[in-house]
Amino acid sequence: MDSMQVKTAVVGLGKMGVSHLSIANAIPQLDVVAVCDSSAILGQMVEKYTGLDCDTDFEKVLATPDLAAVIIATPTRLHERMIASALDRGLHVFAEKPLTLSGDASEALAARAEAAKLVAQVGFHYRFVGTFREAKRLLDAGAIGRVTHIMAEAYGPVVLKPSNKTWRSSAQEGGGCLYDYAAHPLNLMNWYFGQPTDCTGAILANPLSAEVDDAVYATMRFGGGVTGQLSVNWSDDSVRKMTTRVSIWGDRGKIYADRQELQLHCNGTPPEGYNKGWTVKYITELTEPVSFYLRGEEYSAQLEAFGASILDGRPVENSFRSAAETDRTIEMIRAANAGERAAAETVPARSRGRFFGLGR
Repeated sequence: MDSMQVKTAVVGLGKMGVSHLSIANAIPQLDVVAVCDSSAILGQMVEKYTGLDCDTDFEKVLATPDLAAVIIATPTRLHERMIASALDRGLHVFAEKPLTLSGDASEALAARAEAAKLVAQVGFHYRFVGTFREAKRLLDAGAIGRVTHIMAEAYGPVVLKPSNKTWRSSAQEGGGCLYDYAAHPLNLMNWYFGQPTDCTGAILANPLSAEVDDAVYATMRFGGGVTGQLSVNWSDDSVRKMTTRVSIWGDRGKIYADRQELQLHCNGTPPEGYNKGWTVKYITELTEPVSFYLRGEEYSAQLEAFGASILDGRPVENSFRSAAETDRTIEMIRAANAGERAAAETVPARSRGRFFGLGR
């Protein structure tokens, strides 16, 4: 092993865990020395084809000699306990999003990691997508003047019919569309404008899932007079895979960004490399090369950044602290939805009918 590699364990071998294992085992910053999953059969397969030690005992894996970091890609309900154990052992942690299902718990973990001076990062990979990173750079440079409004959207074909219960469809395990899907565009909104001051209205709809929401719509206010709208639906069969985009309006232009391209409309002095009026830049222009490609450069880039923060002391991107902001925003949306439901239940039936245009 190179002395400039971080000995790392990967915990959880679902879709994201296997992806992280493949990337971490290939990039130069990390050296995977142990793997953990509750399925012994799956672990045996990993051992057979990779030669890595795999165990079902999480605490035993954390005690691996010279282990310095752990990648946690288990269902969200397990994060708080597992991350706390890793931090107690002085390990750097990369955790899949959302950080936890509780804003208080996420803030507590962030404080523990900061006090111990450990690198603690969360897998909000859209912050490593070139188009969304460029949108952040343009906003910081004042390219569209004073920002007035942001619209963040995400659609995908995750739940298209009533199905057998999985961890994603359990309120106690994954949290549904709000936690699992909406967390991504919300995290971008937090990155650009911080945590909202309040949520003025929210709808959580569940046409297909019994316990959790399948669609989320919310209106929020941010500091500096910025308003925001969120529109997310993981039961949308019009798209082939998750599609995320942001539209941002300012008093001197507009930014539109998705996974493929960024469009800037500039009414003032354009930034270097841009024109007055519309300029389009494609993801191929805005993406930095990575040492290993799987699924998208952003997945490798986030783990390369994790390793670089440990080895070189670079600032942590997607820190636990920033992830806690997103968890707080999620709770704000849930509270607004609960408040509206409670208010609706206090209105007499005849009045509700008249309000919705159903009464005489």
